[in-house]
Amino acid sequence: MTAADTQYAAASALPMRDRAIIWTGIVTISALAWLYLARMPMGAGGASGSMTMRGMIMPMAHRWSAADVWLTFLMWAVMMVAMMLPTASPMLLTYARISRSRDAGAAATRRVWSFATGYLAAWTIFSVGATALQYGLQRADIIDDALRTTPLAGAIILIAAGVYQLTPLKSACLRNCRSPLGFFMTEWRDGASGALGMGLKHGVSCVGCCWMLMAMLFVAGAMNLVWVAAITVFVLLEKVAPFGRAIAAAAGLLLLASGLAVAVSG
Repeated sequence: MTAADTQYAAASALPMRDRAIIWTGIVTISALAWLYLARMPMGAGGASGSMTMRGMIMPMAHRWSAADVWLTFLMWAVMMVAMMLPTASPMLLTYARISRSRDAGAAATRRVWSFATGYLAAWTIFSVGATALQYGLQRADIIDDALRTTPLAGAIILIAAGVYQLTPLKSACLRNCRSPLGFFMTEWRDGASGALGMGLKHGVSCVGCCWMLMAMLFVAGAMNLVWVAAITVFVLLEKVAPFGRAIAAAAGLLLLASGLAVAVSG
C-alpha cells in the first residue's frame, strides 16, 4: 500500500468531525506559518547594508547579537512548520484512525496533536542546526545577506543533495515516511506521551529524509518563497505520489546534473 492509499484509507475510516478537526488544524497552522514568512520580505537595509524583513533585521556576518540569533532561529522554525506539517498529513490521519479504533472518543483525536508536537519538535531541533549553519556560512562569506550562496558553494550543495537522494539512508528514511501503517506497526506506544514519542521518532526520520533538500534553500536564498514552496511540493510528492521513490531518484540525477552545470559555468 502506498502512502497515498494509506492517507485515503485513514481519512475514510475517520468520522467526518474528526477529519474536519484534523484538516482544519493542519491548514490553519500551516497558513499562519506561511503568512508569517510572507510578511518578512527582504529589502535593502540602512547604512549598515543589512537586510530587513519588515522590522526584523537579518544579521550580517560577524554582527550577530542574541536577538539576531533568536530571530534567525524563529525564521527557520516557522519555515519548517510551513513546509513540513502539510507533508505529515498522511501520518497524522493514520495515527488518528488507529488511535480512535483503540480508544474511541475525543481523547483519541486530541492525541493527534501530541504526535504533531513531537514531529515538529524534531524540525525545531533541526532549525537550531540550520541557524548555526547560517551563522558559519555568513562568517565564512559563503552566503550573502540575502542568504544566497556563491556559485561554487551552490554547485557543491546541489551535487551533495543529488548524491544523498541516491543513498540507502535516504531510501530508508523515505520508506518510513511513505509507510505510515508500517511505522505504527513497529513503533506504536499508547497514550499522549506515546504519541509525543512516536511523533518525535517519525520527525527524526523525516529530517533524515529531507535535510539535504533544506540545505538547498541556501542556493536560491532561504527566504525565496517560490523556492520554499517548490521544495515543499517536491517533499509532498516524494511522500504520497505512487512513484515517490522513483521521483526521489530522478531528482537526485537532476540535482547532480544541475550542480555540475553550475560548477562548469561558474
